[in-house]
Amino acid sequence: MDLSQFNRDYSVAVKNFHIDIPEDFNFAFDVIDKRATEKDGIAVIAVSHDGQTIRNISYSDFSDQSSRLANAFLSLGITKGDFGCLVIGRIPEWYTVLFGCMKIGAVSMPGTNLLTAKDIAYRVQRSNARFIVVTPEHCAKVDQVRGECPTLEHFIVVGGSHPGWHSFEDLTAAASPVLERKDAPPTVSSDIMMTYFTSGTTSMPKMVPRDFGYALTHVATALFWMDLREGDVHWTLTDTGWAKAAWGLLFPPLLAGSKVVLYDGEGAFDPIFHLRLIERLGVSTFCAPPTVYRLFAQQDLSGFDFSSLRRSLGAGEPLNPEVIRYWQKNTGNVIADGYGQTETINIVGNFPGMETRFGSMGKPVPGFDIDIIDDDGRRMPDNDVGHIAIRTEGSWPPGLFDGYYTDGAPDTGSFRNGWYYTGDTARRDADGYIWFEGRADDLISSGAYRISPFEVESALLEHPEVVESAVIGVPDETRGQLVKAFIILKTPEKAGPELIADIQDFCKNLTAPYKYPRQIEFVDSLPKTISGKIRRVELRGES
Repeated sequence: MDLSQFNRDYSVAVKNFHIDIPEDFNFAFDVIDKRATEKDGIAVIAVSHDGQTIRNISYSDFSDQSSRLANAFLSLGITKGDFGCLVIGRIPEWYTVLFGCMKIGAVSMPGTNLLTAKDIAYRVQRSNARFIVVTPEHCAKVDQVRGECPTLEHFIVVGGSHPGWHSFEDLTAAASPVLERKDAPPTVSSDIMMTYFTSGTTSMPKMVPRDFGYALTHVATALFWMDLREGDVHWTLTDTGWAKAAWGLLFPPLLAGSKVVLYDGEGAFDPIFHLRLIERLGVSTFCAPPTVYRLFAQQDLSGFDFSSLRRSLGAGEPLNPEVIRYWQKNTGNVIADGYGQTETINIVGNFPGMETRFGSMGKPVPGFDIDIIDDDGRRMPDNDVGHIAIRTEGSWPPGLFDGYYTDGAPDTGSFRNGWYYTGDTARRDADGYIWFEGRADDLISSGAYRISPFEVESALLEHPEVVESAVIGVPDETRGQLVKAFIILKTPEKAGPELIADIQDFCKNLTAPYKYPRQIEFVDSLPKTISGKIRRVELRGES
């Protein structure tokens, strides 16, 4: 897409920015196939785990492969409106599956590689998914819960084979690379395109539907916060299962014609390797969670060549000024913080040409009325803490979802008083900069992950020695927060290091490993409200 039609100047864009979404917009046809035909070029730079193999994947490659997969889907009976669970890491096939789903209107549900069998079953059951596409290491997990997932009919494995599963490679090789749009099930921009699961603190993960129009609204993310341009080499560090992947690996960079770095890295984070890859690939725009920048700041950066790096981005939580200054000294880039959710596109950011105030998320993205409000929807005075909210009266804000997906009507509990309440709190200074304060609902932000206390507590309760638990986040210099659990034991005399290790291992095996409590404190009782709800705020005050 040609972004030159939009004015990037913040003061001008605040008054004039608007996105017109065609009624039948479909990213796979209107961006991927169109570029393949009219302006083919490199879409993705795929880097192997050891960094030894680098492949350039073009728009025409993705156009061909996604049409093959779409035709294969249709031959299996998978069609518009069918939900599919995807657990695929940072490999090019992740794109192919997403684009193939888009072309026929199937609803993709990306999930992190850290999902357990229980997590997968929950997602399939909540969505009534008909198909699942995974890499080989996840097949056994799915087989383990097949009996709990009666709606699942089609099982596809990428990059290998497994008994009872279709081979992705065989399916695409046998299918036609041609799929005319008129021969695919028709989609409109308001149809559900994909769904993410997002954590809450009082319930299991909620389904966040994202329609086809959502993809195009990421023009705002590309233009203002990320400042992406044709030919940029962009690298966002994220798991493919998070909505952050939609921001950094998918819609904004490909809308802008930027080349996306896709590094197939797993395991312990190696800061030196990542810094050398920025040099080697000539990365021009880079986005990482604060944890990564903190690790970078522990290295001697003077020996690296950052001449290609034009813009550095951070998201998830504020960075301390020392890290920002050290990165700026060595790269010439001020880390531009940005803010948004699975339910939105980027909605607050530090933009090019604007003063960056260390610790501030920046100002509202053009196209939005975003403010700090109270419980009744009234705008708060400067420097008073309130809810971060998006005004919904009038024209619908670009990229904002319209409610969590349920079996019946959408769950719109976050919408009230003419606003969407993000669940986060902040204050606004006299110049309109927004300063993050914290989660309104106790969600834990640890490294690149957002962790629900409810999910961890639910896992803990399955341990035979745990009677009751409460989970909070506690400050950590590297990760931002660590998960800490307060536990009441069935047999208090068993308290000790061995039981702590046993409970931690139990959690790692029952739920995604990053959620386990790194700190455990055994207690006799937990503080509660008169209605029986745990007062996590009191526990945080004691930690």
